[in-house]
Amino acid sequence: MAGIETAAPPDGTRSRPPIAQVLTIAGSDSGGGAGIQADIKAIQANGVFALSVLTSITAQNTKTVVTAFDLPLRVIEAQIRAVFDDFTISAVKTGMLSSKGIVKRVAQLVKEMQVQNLIVDPVMVSKSGYPLLKPEAIAMMKSELFPLAALVTPNIHEAELLTGNKIRTAAEAEEAARKIHLLGCRAVLVKGGHLLEERGCDLLFDGNEITCFRSDFIESQNTHGTGCTYSAAIAAQIASGKTLKQAVQEAKTYVTEAIRHGLSIGHGHGPTDHFYFLPSRKR
Repeated sequence: MAGIETAAPPDGTRSRPPIAQVLTIAGSDSGGGAGIQADIKAIQANGVFALSVLTSITAQNTKTVVTAFDLPLRVIEAQIRAVFDDFTISAVKTGMLSSKGIVKRVAQLVKEMQVQNLIVDPVMVSKSGYPLLKPEAIAMMKSELFPLAALVTPNIHEAELLTGNKIRTAAEAEEAARKIHLLGCRAVLVKGGHLLEERGCDLLFDGNEITCFRSDFIESQNTHGTGCTYSAAIAAQIASGKTLKQAVQEAKTYVTEAIRHGLSIGHGHGPTDHFYFLPSRKR
């Protein structure tokens, strides 16, 4: 009731309104710049709480992926059930789902949990060329996971593998987006960072129209984890109540600045700075 102040808890703290919660289901990056580590940072940096389910463990750094180990399906399933049993999850983002079995089990659980805002980042190959999705798992992802997705976010290389078409122009990227949309997802975002014709333009197809999201194209060596960061930021923005287009625009602005302030650490492709906006980063 207006005018009545609730008492603070005995320890002197004050209750805060609930914060939106986003789950990322992905593989790890021991170098901290990509994978589930990047997802957690990006989700938190975009103002919501990050939950995580680990699918695979990779040994990697800014130069290469050395090896990877998939967790048992029962452990992946137990993690998913545990978080859904306790948290109110507003959006789910998937990253590295390396095997046919993992893709199938995650898809089954996403369907069982009636996830409405599923963002699928179809992670296939690392920046150094290490395969992160087995060839036989691609068909399973297209048939079982994509139809559950609110948004699928392939980069140019991934869109080529998904469609079998070469992409060098915006028109070809649009054609790929429409083709992927036919697999059943509600929308497709073809990330155009590698598009030679118009760099920095990402094409969103929502089933009705194409929207191009433009930004500065920043020449940088420090772009490790950009795709993971972008899709995780979109999930966070959707969980915050943004429309799809608003979420993509906010995430696009965020990831562009994270690249602009990329960190020159390691001896390969350094990571983006997920917390570039903190006062300590502005010294």
